[in-house]
Amino acid sequence: MTISEADLVHLRRAVELAREALDAGDGPFGSVLVDAAGLERFADRNREQTTGDATRHPEFEIARAAAVNLTADERAAATVYTSGEHCPMCSAAHAWVGLGRIVYVASAEQISGWRAALGAPSSAVAVLPIDAVAPGVRVEGPVDGLVPEVRALIERAIVPG
Repeated sequence: MTISEADLVHLRRAVELAREALDAGDGPFGSVLVDAAGLERFADRNREQTTGDATRHPEFEIARAAAVNLTADERAAATVYTSGEHCPMCSAAHAWVGLGRIVYVASAEQISGWRAALGAPSSAVAVLPIDAVAPGVRVEGPVDGLVPEVRALIERAIVPG
């Protein structure tokens, strides 16, 4: 796995969006879509709690935005940076619209373990790595240097204060 300085900039932005989501009352996840030239094309954060729609994950919103605003070639050359590894729903959406590389900070397995250790309820869906749902997608993560920040956000979401 080769994570560049540019990758770290975009991953830090995803973590910033995750913090924004938590501060707004949503789950602490954020994601950024970056084109082949390195330009941010779309960014979002979780909005599932504040909207009452459990599908309002930023990775799913990125897939929707990319399908409407990017050509197939642009989607394939793009990178999605995210604070946490995609859930199965988002992995499928990513693959269906033909997005390229995914780089995540914390793995779904790590996040699930932290949540379980704090007594949080299990997820409504199975915890699966992206490549189990979307085997053709290039995936990189976890990015150890940023994992403590994401873990702190997950812990704050479960045990506020």
